[in-house]
Amino acid sequence: MDKLTLIKVGGKIVEEQETLSRLLVAFAAIPEKKVLVHGGGRSATAMASRLGIESRMVGGRRITDKSMLEVVTMVYGGLVNKSIVAGLQAVGVNALGMTGADMNILLSDKRLAGEVDYGYVGDVRHADGKALTGLIEMGVVPVIAPLTHDGKGSMLNTNADTMAGETAKALAPCYDVSLVYCFEKKGVLRDEKDDESVIPEIDFSLFQEYREKGIIQGGMIPKLENAFEAIRHGVCEVIITRADCIGQKDRGTRIVE
Repeated sequence: MDKLTLIKVGGKIVEEQETLSRLLVAFAAIPEKKVLVHGGGRSATAMASRLGIESRMVGGRRITDKSMLEVVTMVYGGLVNKSIVAGLQAVGVNALGMTGADMNILLSDKRLAGEVDYGYVGDVRHADGKALTGLIEMGVVPVIAPLTHDGKGSMLNTNADTMAGETAKALAPCYDVSLVYCFEKKGVLRDEKDDESVIPEIDFSLFQEYREKGIIQGGMIPKLENAFEAIRHGVCEVIITRADCIGQKDRGTRIVE
């Protein structure tokens, strides 16, 4: 099978022009078929503030009421997505910006309210790998915003790490998929204050040990849970690394079974 690289990127990397430009050049240099999934939470928070809409977070996760849903749809599916697409076109990549609603590629269920009601947040039910494969085989590079839909006419705010994992799993029957989670650090760190303390390889038992000891915590926990889920469902490799290390061998943290 052909090789495909799926890059997930978020944070200030996609929201600051200098880091975004470096990312786009590195992404364009990937020789094989590719897909980009992006976040943009800081931009959504900034836009909400400009519009006088309060951003509410619980445990690092955004509460998405109707007003905030309008903001994230506008920012993720519009401002951030199209800025990335325009930048990729400028470096010779035939990019197509999408949300999960486009071509029905990512269908979700609205998360049920528990102790916390997260509002219009989607948990992915189905990712359409065949539809994406059709685009990829036409020479199109999908750029996917962290939005899905419920099939009943409503958009849903959806975690970008989860979307990347689900998309990688859906493409695994058709390609040898490498999933790369990019963020500001060089990889998963033993000491979050030491950027050189990268853990080169993590299997599930080591992940559980480090989580219990508090070495791995916060947003890295769901990122790694998504990574292990992808490996179990046929994704060839998952790497967590810094955006400027895309394409470099033996960089970052490799996830293994």
